[in-house]
Amino acid sequence: MSNSTATASTQHAAAPATAPRYDIYQGIHKGLRSFMTDTLTRVGRVDVFDADDLGRTLAQLESLLSLCADHVKHENDFLHTAIQARLPAGASRTSEDHVEHLHSIGELRAESRAVMAAADGERMGLALRLYRHLALFVAENLQHMHIEETANNAALWAHYTDAELMDIHHRLLASVSPQEHLEVMRWIVPALMPVQRAGMLGSMKTEVPAEFFDTVIDVVRPHLDIRDWTKLARAIGVPQQAGLANCA
Repeated sequence: MSNSTATASTQHAAAPATAPRYDIYQGIHKGLRSFMTDTLTRVGRVDVFDADDLGRTLAQLESLLSLCADHVKHENDFLHTAIQARLPAGASRTSEDHVEHLHSIGELRAESRAVMAAADGERMGLALRLYRHLALFVAENLQHMHIEETANNAALWAHYTDAELMDIHHRLLASVSPQEHLEVMRWIVPALMPVQRAGMLGSMKTEVPAEFFDTVIDVVRPHLDIRDWTKLARAIGVPQQAGLANCA
């Protein structure tokens, strides 16, 4: 662990690892960690001489970067606004990080386009540069998310009730497009513990139209192994054959 990471861990230990309060950050951050590390691994092993593999890998990277940019906006609009409304400058550290993240997203997009456009003799070197810079972006985000889950959560819990936090979260979710919501669920649901997975989808089953819920199941099921899927299907009361059409 680097000195900066160790310092962050010490300074931002105000919130417990397992929060007894409503935790806005946990689910989405588990999904983002999964999406980031999977994409980083794919970029690192991409076959730059296979057009299909390269195209799929860079398309996943673009999806990740788009989701990260949207996530920054959602946090700025809803969570940072909430913190700073009752604790001025309470989210200044992570607000500054967000500015840097958006700059990094722009640079990574430019590097990705450069890899795609490069001649065969240049592509491997450019892909390695992209991989290393993406690794730095992921590392910065991992530390950033830790600060949000500790210091920012501590600020939210000190100044808001759980009912208020749930209202903020519901308003945030209402601002998310159906397509973004499906992509988020694809990464969040497999990254959760089984009890969290069942709680999230069990609540969703009662709150959203059946057609949309079925689409979520179709998106999620291919990314759960048979054991996890069986547990989930039993817990939320859906047939174990649901979502088979999209399973590989």
